[in-house]
Amino acid sequence: MGKHLHWFRKDLRLADNPALSRAAKGDVLPVYLFDPSELAAMGAASKVWLFHSLHALNQSLDGQLRLLSGPSQTALPEFVAQNEITTVTWTRRYDPAGIEMDQALKATLQGNGVEVHSLNGSLLWEPWDAKKPDGTPYRVFTPFYKRGCQAAAPPRAPLPAPKLDLVKKPHDDLALLDQLLPDRDWHVDMMDGWNPGEAGARIALEAFIDGPLDGYKSDRDVPAANATSRLSPHLHFGEISPNQIWHAIAKQPTTHDTAHFKSELAWREFSYHLLYRHPDLDHKNLNDKFDAFPWRDDDAALQRWQRGQTGIPIVDAGMRELWQTGYMHNRVRMIVASFLIKNLLIHWREGLAWFHDTLVDADPANNAASWQWVAGSGADAAPYFRIFNPVTQARKFDAEATYITTYVPELAALPVKHRHAPWEAPAEIRKALQGYPEPLVDLKDSRARALAAFSSLP
Repeated sequence: MGKHLHWFRKDLRLADNPALSRAAKGDVLPVYLFDPSELAAMGAASKVWLFHSLHALNQSLDGQLRLLSGPSQTALPEFVAQNEITTVTWTRRYDPAGIEMDQALKATLQGNGVEVHSLNGSLLWEPWDAKKPDGTPYRVFTPFYKRGCQAAAPPRAPLPAPKLDLVKKPHDDLALLDQLLPDRDWHVDMMDGWNPGEAGARIALEAFIDGPLDGYKSDRDVPAANATSRLSPHLHFGEISPNQIWHAIAKQPTTHDTAHFKSELAWREFSYHLLYRHPDLDHKNLNDKFDAFPWRDDDAALQRWQRGQTGIPIVDAGMRELWQTGYMHNRVRMIVASFLIKNLLIHWREGLAWFHDTLVDADPANNAASWQWVAGSGADAAPYFRIFNPVTQARKFDAEATYITTYVPELAALPVKHRHAPWEAPAEIRKALQGYPEPLVDLKDSRARALAAFSSLP
C-alpha cells in the first residue's frame, strides 16, 4: 500500500482519529510540522501545553513522531517527495486560514501525484450539515441544536486506535519541541494539576463521569466547586474527540445533567458553525451596528484587568486564576468579559487577544464566539443591556468567597460578608486589606455609562 504520511495538527491522539486510521492502510510516517506563521500566531500558554502533548504523542508512537520545521506549503511537499510518500492524510480544519492553507496544499500534493485524504475528526456535525430547511445557516443556538444538529445524522461512533506499521525515523528530532517553551519558567506552576496528552484526556473524562457529572447542571456555575469536566484543553488539542465524549456520556443514565453537558458540547459545535460561515469572527462584529460603538482606549485600565488588580474581587480572582493556571471557570469568564466590555468600555478584541495568549484551551471558534456573545455583537448574543453585576454574581455563586480568597488572599482577613465588595466595609475593617486596590470604576456609574453608549447606536 506504500508509505502514508499522517499530518498531526490538533488531533493529537491515536484513538478515534479517522484520518490516522486511513493512513494505517499503509506504512505510516506520523508528522508534526512547525510552521513559523502558525507558531507566531499561537498563544504562549497553548505552546506550553503543546510541548507536553507532543511529548505524550511521541511516546504513544514508540518515539517515531517526526518533527518538521518550515512553511507547510513547501516543507511538507518536499518531505513527501524525499520519502516517496504515496498518500497524505490530515484532520480537516474549519478556520479560514486553515481552510485556505489546506486547499492550496492539497492541490500541490495532488498535482505531484500524491493521494490526499482530509477527514472530520474534530466536530460532531459538519458545519454544512446543521442548517435550516431552506439551506441558510442558524444564528441562534437553540434551533441550531434542536432542529439542525438533532435532525441531522447522530454523531458517529468512536473508532479504536489503529494498528500502525510505523516507518522508523533516522534520527532524534525532539529538540525542536524546546522552541515551544518560554525563556522564563512561569509555565512550571501553570501546568501543575494538568495532564496533557491522550491518556490524560481519557483520565479526565472518566473522572468527570464518576464524579462531577452528577449535579453538573446546577453545580457547574459554582467556581469553587469541582463541578466541571476541565476537558476543554484536551478537546482543543484533539487529545480526545467530541465523539468519544458524546458517546461516553450517552452510555450514562439520561438525566438533566447528561442532557445539559451534551448541550455544552453543542455550543462548541455552534461556535465552529459560526466561524466557518463568518471567517472574520475574531475581529469583525457579526452585528455591524456595533461598528459605531464608542469604545474607550485605556491601556492602564486594560493592564489592571489583565493583572487582576481592578479592585473587584470576583474579577480579580478570575484573572489571577487565568494567569496562574492557564484556565478560568466558565461562569467567571463571562463575569470578567462583561466587566471589561461593559464597565470599562474596552473593545472585546482586547479581551479575546488576552485570552488567546493565556488560556491553555484558547480555541479560535469558542474564544471569538464567546467574546462576541458577551459584547452583544455576535450570534444569539446577550442583549447589551444585560450587564453582569460582579458583586451580585459573586454573592450568588461564591457565597463564602472561597474562590475569591483562593486567588485574592489579601481579602482573607476580612469577614466573609465583606469579601465580595470590600469597599462597602467600614473604614476600620478595610485597614486589613493589605494593599488591595480600590475599585477601578464605580459599578453603578459605569453601568449607566454603558447603557448610554448602547443607546447611542443607530
